[in-house]
Amino acid sequence: DAEMSQWRMETSPIPVLTVQTAPFEDQRPGTNGLRRKTSVFEGRKNYLQNYIQSLLSSMDLRDRQGCTMVVGSDGRYFSRTAIEVIVQMAAANGIGRLVIGHNGLLSTPGVSCIIRKIKAIGGIILTASHSPGGPGGDFGIKFNVSNGGPSPDTVMERIHQVSRTLEEYAICPDLRIDLSRLGRQEFDLENKFKPFRVEIIDSVEVYLQLLRNIFDFTSIKNLLAGSEQLKIHVDAMSGVMGPYVRRILCDELGAPANSAVNCVPLEDFGGRPPEPNLIYAASLVDAMKGGDFGFGAALDADGDRYMILGQNGFFVNPADSVAIMAANLSSIPYFRQHGVKGFARSMATSTALDRVAKAMKLALYETPTGWRYFGNLMDSGRCSLCGEESFGTGSDHIREKDGLWAVLMWLSIMASRKQGVEQIVREHWAKFGRNYYCRFDYEGLDPRAAFYLMRDLEAVISDKAFTSQKFAVGDHTYGVERADNFEYVDPVDGTVARNQGLRIVFTDSSRLVFRMSGCGGGNGATIRIYAESFERDPERHSRETQVVLGPLIAIALKISNIHERTGRRGPNVIT
Repeated sequence: DAEMSQWRMETSPIPVLTVQTAPFEDQRPGTNGLRRKTSVFEGRKNYLQNYIQSLLSSMDLRDRQGCTMVVGSDGRYFSRTAIEVIVQMAAANGIGRLVIGHNGLLSTPGVSCIIRKIKAIGGIILTASHSPGGPGGDFGIKFNVSNGGPSPDTVMERIHQVSRTLEEYAICPDLRIDLSRLGRQEFDLENKFKPFRVEIIDSVEVYLQLLRNIFDFTSIKNLLAGSEQLKIHVDAMSGVMGPYVRRILCDELGAPANSAVNCVPLEDFGGRPPEPNLIYAASLVDAMKGGDFGFGAALDADGDRYMILGQNGFFVNPADSVAIMAANLSSIPYFRQHGVKGFARSMATSTALDRVAKAMKLALYETPTGWRYFGNLMDSGRCSLCGEESFGTGSDHIREKDGLWAVLMWLSIMASRKQGVEQIVREHWAKFGRNYYCRFDYEGLDPRAAFYLMRDLEAVISDKAFTSQKFAVGDHTYGVERADNFEYVDPVDGTVARNQGLRIVFTDSSRLVFRMSGCGGGNGATIRIYAESFERDPERHSRETQVVLGPLIAIALKISNIHERTGRRGPNVIT
């Protein structure tokens, strides 16, 4: 008898509950979704549930019924709890099937790839990218749409509007799934005709198949495991990329197991921000300076950003990286097959890519910061390769920036040219000229002070008299050619994005760019200053970046008055 009632309990449908709630005022997603301190999601009652409901409700009910969505995380603290809630709420909201990475892990490029492959309506990625993890760290929820790319502004605005008036959410609290068990799990829900399906899939497999079709794996394998083996050192920074690096670089492409470090995903990323730059990937820099390795790379928590180093720690600037890829696309099977349509970069990224586009007689699109702007260009067949200065590069194989793809691009180019990293970079500079480039970040500023600083600076550079101005610094005089507040008109759908950064272009093609962003969760405002100077003469390609850009930085500090107005003595970070 007991057995019988047990059987009846298991087959009785799972109830769908409607829970009363009150809206939160601060659920407007930013460029990379909704990012807050983990304690906000964990500690504020219904904060997570409200946002997930707003996200699901932003989709048309007809599109939502019975559709498929992808769910993954970078493995940071609170991800498993959040996935359980997402599953329970997706079921209650009529989603038909969820495809979830094994143990809840999927890289951001992996999610983009799976959405496109299975034609899902979209995907939810739990990540705060390169921000620290753990109970005291950050947490984020990113929504990608059916092309596999980040939500466009219209979708983000819809989510925000729903969140401001939300009164209830739907959930199946009794629904439990096992993220560690690969395969399909089915659930009968009250008042639903079709069962709700969850599929737990291998995190790496679909993405690996995609890369196999892009690159010549044999030639990379010869480079990594052949007789004149290139020794590599790759740091997965204890984020989601560990399983990908091991499986793809070591198992598939033959790199020795010890070439990959920090490959176990940790909830707090081992206590350091999983950000691939010279500061946080210092252990990689030190390993490379030893001279034993010919190629080094670091990947961020969710796998969309990367840093490349050559032997002895030679640093490849991300803006140079995308330009070098562009100049060498003919060595990649994918681009030989599909052809090369055009290039795109964010406005703040250096103009190194523009010079390659010009030489190849291809279109170059200059966009605001935010990967979503590249999506329309790629969907409409205008763009094959794109990049941002913040260590992100990608192509039209998916609709996200892709760190491991970038690593394989570099290894392919090295295999094809039979050259080391530094030699490839220096030959590129010799051919196209060098764009010296750096970025100063002033973080945690008082938002009002930052806003007024930018407003006043815009007034200065918009003044008619400003364009005829000359700045003499040391023995160098800079004449202003043009200055504006960058606005972007999307060539595909005509939408306009305004206030995307102040830029000053000088007569020698040097540039200064000022951008304000409030990307972090309530951590004040950030002002970034970008400086760029072009040098044609190969004799002058080995100078110290800060020395070359010193005069431009001096002009930036003078016209913005940033130190006086913020009480700072200098930037928090220089990249």
